[in-house]
Amino acid sequence: MSAPPAAAARAPWPVQAGLVARRWIVDGFRLPWGLGVSVIQPVVWIVLFGNVFKAVTQVPGFGHTSYLTFLVPGILMMTMLYSGAWAGTGFIDDIRSGVMDRLLSSPVSRSALVAGQLVQQLLLSLIQGVVLLLIGWAAGARYAGGPTGMAIALVASLLLAAAFCSVSAAVALTARDQTALIGISTLVVLPATFLSTALMPVALLPHWVQATARYNPLTWATELARTAMSPSIDGRVVLTRGLLLLALAAVTYAWSVAAMRNYQRSL
Repeated sequence: MSAPPAAAARAPWPVQAGLVARRWIVDGFRLPWGLGVSVIQPVVWIVLFGNVFKAVTQVPGFGHTSYLTFLVPGILMMTMLYSGAWAGTGFIDDIRSGVMDRLLSSPVSRSALVAGQLVQQLLLSLIQGVVLLLIGWAAGARYAGGPTGMAIALVASLLLAAAFCSVSAAVALTARDQTALIGISTLVVLPATFLSTALMPVALLPHWVQATARYNPLTWATELARTAMSPSIDGRVVLTRGLLLLALAAVTYAWSVAAMRNYQRSL
């Protein structure tokens, strides 16, 4: 994987970040199977969970007539969570190959190095999200919120993806080991999935899970997407959950930039 051209160092910050993003995007086209797998995985989840848990609609208190319509926003956010958790592997590859040392020896902004990779990850997440919503529709899910609701749900998914991509990048630059990144990511994504409302309404969860889910970013994003794609949007939910996700994305991005600078100082 080649480093961005030296001209990037003399360019304004947005141009630097754009050139770094281009480098990651070009590399992604060289490995198209990655996008294919990332699209197939949520389809499997829709089929698997949609059939295994569809009888839950008969449980008193479920509150929805179609489990698939209820499920798709949760699967959308689960996809962002799992994809974001592995985003840091690109930095580990750079460290192993020596590309990172070349980048850090140039005057390219450290925040642009992080932002460029994040842009590529968010573009991939956007493609995943659009494809997933279309497949969910084809499978029988219905989005009463229309195109506007779907757009709001996608924005929420990108904020969630930005947060977890940044966390993954920070962990990768700190641990600098693939095995450690995989282990830490697994410890985060599995509890986050099942301690949320992605698969089940909050009313049907045990009380201790309900209490935990309130502080789970996956729940924030899922609730925002569900209300956005429902017949009547709850503006309070959209505003509060959106601000929480935005704040989380900003904090984790700052952490990933700090991790990049700490990595450079350790050389």
